Amino acid sequence: MKLAILSRAPRTYSTQRLRTAALDRGHDVKVLNTLRFAIDLSGPEPDLQFRGRPLSDYDAVVPRIGNSITYFGTAVVRQFEQMDVYTPNTANGIANSRDKLRATQILSRHNIGMPATTFVRNRADVNAAINRVGGAPVVIKLLEGTQGIGVILAPEIKVAEAIIETLQSTQQNVLIQAFVTESRGRDIRALVVGDRVVAAMRRTAQGGEFRSNVHRGGTVEGVELTPEYEQTAVRAAQIMGLRVAGVDMLEGNEGPLVMEVNSSPGLQGIETATKLDVAGAIIDYVSNQVAFPEIDVRQRLTVSTGYGVAELVVHSASDLVGQPLRDSGLTDRDITVLTLHRGTQVVPNPKPGQRLEAEDRLLCFGKLEEMRSMIPERRRRRAKVRKLPKQPIHEG
Repeated sequence: MKLAILSRAPRTYSTQRLRTAALDRGHDVKVLNTLRFAIDLSGPEPDLQFRGRPLSDYDAVVPRIGNSITYFGTAVVRQFEQMDVYTPNTANGIANSRDKLRATQILSRHNIGMPATTFVRNRADVNAAINRVGGAPVVIKLLEGTQGIGVILAPEIKVAEAIIETLQSTQQNVLIQAFVTESRGRDIRALVVGDRVVAAMRRTAQGGEFRSNVHRGGTVEGVELTPEYEQTAVRAAQIMGLRVAGVDMLEGNEGPLVMEVNSSPGLQGIETATKLDVAGAIIDYVSNQVAFPEIDVRQRLTVSTGYGVAELVVHSASDLVGQPLRDSGLTDRDITVLTLHRGTQVVPNPKPGQRLEAEDRLLCFGKLEEMRSMIPERRRRRAKVRKLPKQPIHEG
């Protein structure tokens, strides 16, 4: 495999470990500075130049895109995708994970546990927003902060209001998030590669610091995750469009709460804590995918007019509840179930005897008209009507 590692910092631990792991496995690997690329759209096919010269052919790239060059870095990754070069993290996945608001919006749509979060822009809405997440103390986060920078704990509402007002005056957008008391000063970092967690560590803050990031002086120890935590980490990464990711979770009283999904996770802390070859696991995964890459199902399976991919939900009132797939009638309607999602469980290519349960989500390929007919009418949110006080009647 001919592999490119996109990195502006070739001497960092993570870049060096990935390069060494690739060389140890007999791959041809180069570390390329992301900012030295030029995107060439002048010819009949998308192309890239590096240091002013046409780029040679590569089988795969591992992007290590820094936060400060997200826009240009994702453009380069997108160009590699257009050239059919495999990348475990897509340009969209990287961009989604970088914007904390966008990431939270995406994950909240898929029943991923997260601390209560709100986003407001007007100063007059701040007090109500803090109350919606449970009141003070609250955590205030810059939308594009990294390594714990731009994360502030506000112990009181007045303090939170002052911090938010100050940040917004400098054109900074912030999230307001509930402070998870039971997890104060510690969190879990799970390193996801493909469909599994290859390593996990617990990070613990030191002294009075509530941020557990290693860059803030936090200590680390390797941990074995429960299936619930592992499944949550894998689902969060895959929902974001990332096949290599560091998923940060708080240990809530009712289970894992995802804080962040990092598209360029550092390897030093987790390899030191777990003594595991995480870099090697990443290289092995990329090598396997080059031989048998993932495809965009929605693009590749919509080549026939009237056919496509859709997700169907088995509602509690549906006749499908309790039925095995073979008796569901879906096959007769020219619908094939590709994957069944049940809570945090994912069943690929479910067998004909698989019984359906209420709230199962079925990823299906088939006749769009038939699938559309199975979707109940969208229930509209009822607008709240505020009653006005009665006005006195004036006789003329």
